[in-house]
Amino acid sequence: MTILSRPPLDLTALRNALSQLDRALEFHERAAQEGQDELAEQLRAACIQAFEFTYELSWKMLRRYGALTEPNPQEVKSLPFPDLIRWGCERGLVLSDWTAWMAYREARGTTSHTYDGAKAQAVFAVIPAFRDEARFLLARLEERIAWST
Repeated sequence: MTILSRPPLDLTALRNALSQLDRALEFHERAAQEGQDELAEQLRAACIQAFEFTYELSWKMLRRYGALTEPNPQEVKSLPFPDLIRWGCERGLVLSDWTAWMAYREARGTTSHTYDGAKAQAVFAVIPAFRDEARFLLARLEERIAWST
């Protein structure tokens, strides 16, 4: 099966998730600037939820892209997560190396404990850097898909 006969990669879900994350961060920032602390706290929770979804879609889209473009799709499908990130980094698809992604992964693993204010703040602190990462990944995937069609 050639790359042209494989189904295209639909980036709509990642695009929408990233847009939701952007909006949540904007609303949170506005509420915080206006001194609406309770609203800002609720919007922080929305940011964390949007981060969870965007994070999951990001690495899954990276894996799907690899499965669509590599000569041996099963090889990419079976890569352990750290190796998948390294694979993406080697191909210029991700902005940061495994060290940064490990921090995002740890934050994602903490999201079920965000009822703890300190943990919620720790997760929230990595979201802006992750958003840049997700934007970079989406832009690279869009470029590569446009180039191959």
